[in-house]
Amino acid sequence: MNLTDLIRSARTNRDWAPLIDLVPYARFLNLRLDIKGDQFTACMPFDRKLIGNPVLPALHGGATGGFIECAGLFYLLWQMESTDLPKTINFNFEYLRSGRPEDTYANVYMVKQGQRVAHLRVEAWQSGPDKPIAIGHGNFMLKPAPDNTAKP
Repeated sequence: MNLTDLIRSARTNRDWAPLIDLVPYARFLNLRLDIKGDQFTACMPFDRKLIGNPVLPALHGGATGGFIECAGLFYLLWQMESTDLPKTINFNFEYLRSGRPEDTYANVYMVKQGQRVAHLRVEAWQSGPDKPIAIGHGNFMLKPAPDNTAKP
């Protein structure tokens, strides 16, 4: 099965696991997607390998940042008609508080979408969405879906 078929299958069956397995860092983080209707939430289950500071203990910033970026990528795959992986143009993070050793969630918001570029805001949280542990802002390059209405 090629990438296009995997993306279409994930959208149809709402089973994103085979697609997540294709992204090595998402697979490392054991990323999960919870999609109910038009609500998209990503989850990074806690694992000891994600601890960056064992004294506190606190999640590693790279794990948190990678999770936020992966959440944005999969949000675009879920939201867009395109069957190509979006490409990250840039991404910046604001770390607001230490991530505790527990499951982390992310909500994604489309700030602006063009035909070739999308700008997202991603908020990672643990105890509740009103207390984010980190916020990310990213731009992704999109490959537009083919126009099937073009005249010959």
